[in-house]
Amino acid sequence: MASATQAALRAVPSIDTADPFAADVVAGLSAKPKRLPPKYFYDSAGSALFERITQLPEYYPTRCELGLLRDNAPAIASLFPANCALIEFGAGSSRKSRILLGAAATVEAYVPVDISGDFLQRDAAQLRRDFPRLAVHPVVADFTQSFAIPQMTAMLPRVGFFPGSTIGNFEPHEAARFLRHAGIILGPGAVLAIGVDLVKDSKILCPAYNDAEGVTAKFNLNLLARINRELGADFDPTAFEHHAFYNREQNRIEMHLASTKRQKVKVNGATYNFRAGETIHTENSYKYTLAAFAALARGSGWSPLNVWSDGQFSVHAIRRTEDR
Repeated sequence: MASATQAALRAVPSIDTADPFAADVVAGLSAKPKRLPPKYFYDSAGSALFERITQLPEYYPTRCELGLLRDNAPAIASLFPANCALIEFGAGSSRKSRILLGAAATVEAYVPVDISGDFLQRDAAQLRRDFPRLAVHPVVADFTQSFAIPQMTAMLPRVGFFPGSTIGNFEPHEAARFLRHAGIILGPGAVLAIGVDLVKDSKILCPAYNDAEGVTAKFNLNLLARINRELGADFDPTAFEHHAFYNREQNRIEMHLASTKRQKVKVNGATYNFRAGETIHTENSYKYTLAAFAALARGSGWSPLNVWSDGQFSVHAIRRTEDR
């Protein structure tokens, strides 16, 4: 009889350690409960679906943030140093950064950083046509990890931009870690403009993630299609349902993919069992009060400068404190 150690070794699936996507999918599906990182939503199809989500009548965050940026862009831009580089974490579409770029004549270069390379390059090409005097240097990278600033902009003072309440996709300790990471990239004294969704009635929150047209469901299920395509898996997307609900105790929206039946799925040489009703937790979207986010920023090495809010959403300007 094989030892328990030998059996465990045989049970470990083969992982391509050079492919973070494969490693993260295997780790997530092996976890209890199963989970997948939301950053992998954003292949070309997922990025396009998310752009559709931002235009849906139920999805208030984009409308609110765009309004706040339009109304307050001059005040935000006044915090930028002369001849600076604007670094956007998780850029996606440049719709929001265009508002700041239009108001900030002091921005010499724009560095959008995003994991979805094709989408990023197309958007950067259009931005160069629309802002011919602006140096645009896209970086295809996971913005939560270390990445190299393009050499052409390395000597410029840096300003950060992190819109969309993407900070809410992190667990609170992960959000603090990201803010410290952003501070290292931007440097002491740098300013970061960041969009943060606010705690509100679930009657507003839940429809934003369960739209009548079903675009958010397609966005969630596209993650399975990506795993099938890139990792040779055999997920049947029709055997999973999109579930999104408000977890009041945690102040977060949770998104899941729920198995509609008992089934087996093969991914990267391993087989994963699903019970009927078992879910893959694909995303959290934490909601903050103004005071709670200010406290998070202070505890992560940033000093609050200003905040603009319409009661539904908020845009914060925070400054990196000097390293102690």
